[in-house]
Amino acid sequence: MLDQDLKTQLAAYLEKLQQPIELVASLDDSDAARELDALLADIAALSPMISRAAGNDPRTPSFLIRRTGSDVQVGFAAIPLGHEFTSLVLALLQVGGHPVKIDAALAAQVRALPGDYAFETYMSLHCQSCPDTIQALNAMSVLNPRIKHVAIDGALFQAEVEAREILSVPTIYLNGQPFDAGRMSIEQIVARLDTGAAARAAAALHDVAPYDVLVVGGGPAGAPAAIYAARKGIRTGLLAERFGGQVLDTMAIENFPSVEYTEGPKLAAALEAHVRSYGVELVTSQRAKALQPAAAEGGMVGIELDSGATLRAKTVVLAPGARWRQTGVPGEAEYRNKGVTYCPHCDGPLFKGKRVAVIGGGNSGVEAAIDLAGIVEHVTLLEFDGRLRADEVLQRKLYSLPNASVHVNAQTTEFVGDGSKLQALRYTDRGTGASHQVEVAGVFVQIGLLPNSEWLQGAVQLSPRGEIVIDDRGHTDLHGVFAAGDATTEPYKQIVVAMGAGSTAALSAFDFLIRHSTPADAPAANAA
Repeated sequence: MLDQDLKTQLAAYLEKLQQPIELVASLDDSDAARELDALLADIAALSPMISRAAGNDPRTPSFLIRRTGSDVQVGFAAIPLGHEFTSLVLALLQVGGHPVKIDAALAAQVRALPGDYAFETYMSLHCQSCPDTIQALNAMSVLNPRIKHVAIDGALFQAEVEAREILSVPTIYLNGQPFDAGRMSIEQIVARLDTGAAARAAAALHDVAPYDVLVVGGGPAGAPAAIYAARKGIRTGLLAERFGGQVLDTMAIENFPSVEYTEGPKLAAALEAHVRSYGVELVTSQRAKALQPAAAEGGMVGIELDSGATLRAKTVVLAPGARWRQTGVPGEAEYRNKGVTYCPHCDGPLFKGKRVAVIGGGNSGVEAAIDLAGIVEHVTLLEFDGRLRADEVLQRKLYSLPNASVHVNAQTTEFVGDGSKLQALRYTDRGTGASHQVEVAGVFVQIGLLPNSEWLQGAVQLSPRGEIVIDDRGHTDLHGVFAAGDATTEPYKQIVVAMGAGSTAALSAFDFLIRHSTPADAPAANAA
């Protein structure tokens, strides 16, 4: 089941097991069960600390990783390979006594949660957003045995997915009822369960001393900005609702110089580790609400949070990034995650054998249609313009597919459903004025990005597109406020460009501090 190289790597990890564990498998006579049985046999053979046992879970094939002689366990109704192999390895180690690496205060908060919680997470092995959620809930179930969690492969249990009308992943159920959908961190899950957590976090932030540099955003612009600032030996903070930003939703990265191929979540994890290595103070799971300009030259800039707290700094680097642009037509909001989705890699497998549509004729839209054509019965691509804008090689591939059709000059007018899930898409031919309806189970919107800058309106200068206006050094029109990345007027929205821009903005902020600080509080210059 596992190749020799992977077995060797896994055996090295399993040497870290501190307590014996058992793999409790509930199997049937399916091919999937035989595949799972082979995987578990391979794992058990790699360590004397691992034993096997038969289970009787009605959901087959599935298995538990259980700490021998205890009620600490993690469940998988899946064959956790692909994106979920890391989740499997972490679950083996953590159930086996290897420490869960999270903040001590957060771990204590998880252990103190009252009540019993049975979580079910529906995921796809192709989803790069799912592992974070699954690993968060697995870690919580190890820290607090009253929390149970099972990760369910939607493609393997398609009847169950259809019965619960799950049309996006990850989708989380708690005690049999819908809990949330989308990537979630431990902090976010705990905040939902512990209703007093947000207030306590806000109260703690009131006592935080002002920063020399406060970076708002944890993506490929914000992370380098924090690194470059911290390397100057100045007090640096980073505020991010979720670390990694849009990169977390990027499947393949093949244009990052010196790295032939990587994936968004891997890059985001590496960025976070690098930021933490410099002692940057991270404020996560908090959303910026407003920017308060300094009252006078040399004064503090404030970032007001949704929680009511305000962080202050001598300089601020804005790197809030961007999000998927929505069509804004009737029915989109109503059927979001009920057939309307924005991530073909995550949610595509849920529409296996069904008819779907893609809106958008750029590279992302055409690539999505090509990928989906290998899974679904038929894919229809709609482009508002009179021609596709994707690279020629992608267009040729799309037009060669027998189960794909393309409509240009197509203006999407409505998402149609029965109130619980999407059933069709309506569009108008801009050339003839004729209205058409396409019967589909899912629509993948791929029409670009929208800057996360609404909270900055009236505080800094924004372009007509809502982008933060900057000069070639990252300066905004506000004293002591700089910006970088996809939320700015930088024309090229690329990861490597954002990284350079974040570094430039941090260096500009340091230069500002040198030039505008009094001798008593000026930061020490650092040649690094």
